[in-house]
Amino acid sequence: MEPVIPVTPMNHNRSLETMTETATSELDDSFHVFDTTLRDGAQREGINLTVADKLAIARHLDDFGVGFIEGGWPGANPRDTEFFSRAQAEIDFRHAQLVAFGATRRAGAKAAEDPQVRALLESGAPVITLVAKSHDRHVELALRTTLDENLEMVRDTVSYLREQGRRVFVDCEHFFDGYRADPEYAKAVVRTASEAGADVVILCDTNGGMLPAQVHAVVSTVLADTGARLGIHAQDDTGCAVANTLAAVDAGATHVQCTANGYGERVGNANLFPVVAALELKYGKRVLPEGRLREMTRISHAIAEVVNLTPSTHQPYVGVSAFAHKAGLHASAIKVDPDLYQHIDPELVGNTMRMLVSDMAGRASVELKGKELGIDLGGDRELVGRVVERVKERELQGYTYEAADASFELLLRAEVEGRPLKYFDVESWRAIVEDRPDGSHANEATVKLWAKSERIVATAEGNGPVNALDRALRVGLEKIYPQLAQLELVDYKVRILEGKHGTHSTTRVLISTSDGSGEWATVGVAENVIAASWQALEDAYTYGLLRAGVEPAR
Repeated sequence: MEPVIPVTPMNHNRSLETMTETATSELDDSFHVFDTTLRDGAQREGINLTVADKLAIARHLDDFGVGFIEGGWPGANPRDTEFFSRAQAEIDFRHAQLVAFGATRRAGAKAAEDPQVRALLESGAPVITLVAKSHDRHVELALRTTLDENLEMVRDTVSYLREQGRRVFVDCEHFFDGYRADPEYAKAVVRTASEAGADVVILCDTNGGMLPAQVHAVVSTVLADTGARLGIHAQDDTGCAVANTLAAVDAGATHVQCTANGYGERVGNANLFPVVAALELKYGKRVLPEGRLREMTRISHAIAEVVNLTPSTHQPYVGVSAFAHKAGLHASAIKVDPDLYQHIDPELVGNTMRMLVSDMAGRASVELKGKELGIDLGGDRELVGRVVERVKERELQGYTYEAADASFELLLRAEVEGRPLKYFDVESWRAIVEDRPDGSHANEATVKLWAKSERIVATAEGNGPVNALDRALRVGLEKIYPQLAQLELVDYKVRILEGKHGTHSTTRVLISTSDGSGEWATVGVAENVIAASWQALEDAYTYGLLRAGVEPAR
């Protein structure tokens, strides 16, 4: 390895040597997992990362074990410049090396005198990715220079950064489109970058229009004709980014560029998590440090929280529905052997198998769901049959238990015990909405109930009738059950069910509740939204007390 020659950094507390030595991994350099969430992923519509956000994501990615984290374009905007300064001072990288992104020098200039090239060095990043034009029309129309000068821009910039002790990767922008237009020139860019000292030359499907067979053919040819070490950067405009990435690996690429959860411009980039899972579990490649694959689901969801986007429930490997089974036929087979309807053990990627109970459920679904909930049905076929029929009957009325596990558990326990689980009995409730002349509204609710032989009457106001009912129920019960103080309603969904119309429609309400350590969902169905909400609230409070270990009334 060539000696590192640091430049004077901007307000950095740690040297380049220290940063390079800190990010050590037990993996060799033969295959790279390169993450560009902080740069390319941040271009997704709806994502706007602060420096603190970028630091948090970088920590998660390093914890996951990727080899390289592309942090942004220092010098292009103050936020990215600040990120590199703070990342060196605040993050003790255990697995990843930080990468700065920038462009080749300007036409007609010298790399050593180009301000943006200097900013790349001043970032202190041990690795630099340069974007280079590899499409002849882009060279002439966007850069407004000659094809020969573009090659010289690549050669000069790569050589200069290598002389400064930096490791250099080169992204060949629009490579596949450029290869289609002029394959010899596209290959000349790859060859020039490699001969100038670039460790990897990345073929970019910038417009995302390629298909796997096309990617495989091009990568194979370029590898044979140039001898360069190749990487792949795939956008997902055809829905093939992951497949295209793996096709490139099949053809000999040893460097994959991805983003967490597939974030990126337009429809996104190759998704880091299915790419890594496929490489480790399907290809048998060791691309993460030992044990890090099991953290994949947690890392995916943690990054989604940072960018403030709801995690995709149906994302491969890490989605909450990735190993969820609903059909009774599937459940019967899974009861015998889970591998019959699962391509991997979900625990390998930190996920879990889930059984969904619905009107499609059979006996096996209920038995497996009971086992998942810790309720031993004891092989009681009559009991299981009653539960199956009860679920089908309730779902015909509009209930849904696949999205309301807590309500299903209460139903199941009621059948097992022979009576509903009760912590309180409701005498009556009412909610009042008052319109005032000034256009304001008043919402008030009163509940009358019995708990531990005590009659309780409680009234509360809220910012809506459901909120007022929630507060009244809480006011009435908290003195008897102080555990309810920890409960918080975190989501509320209303759906008008098909089959009826207008104000006479049946309404389904789903409520998600949290006690700070977990979250559960309950369901209510009625001809009006307030009554349906009350049912879901009753179940939510009952289940919360069950979770808290409170003994029910006898």
